Amino acid sequence: MLRKVRDAADARGCLRSAEAAGQQRAAWARDNGVDPRSLNAWRINLAREPRCAPGVRLVELVTQEVPTARYVIRCGDLAIEVDDRFHSETLRRLLGVVSAC
Repeated sequence: MLRKVRDAADARGCLRSAEAAGQQRAAWARDNGVDPRSLNAWRINLAREPRCAPGVRLVELVTQEVPTARYVIRCGDLAIEVDDRFHSETLRRLLGVVSAC
């Protein structure tokens, strides 16, 4: 029974050995008890890995929205709530609607 490739290090070792033996990957895998499909899947996955210099780590940066000040404008029962990113022209139009009520 052919074994699956365990992890990236195992896959890299198998791929190096197949190349050093001068055999096609599938033939080398079968001759060495490795499932050729598993080795090929690892070859594809490893090819997708980003290439970095030794010691360099990739870090995913995720932006977070920083809370901004909030303002509530009340006129009787009506209220408009805005924050610092609100456009003044839009606020003028909303206030015009509120004042018309």
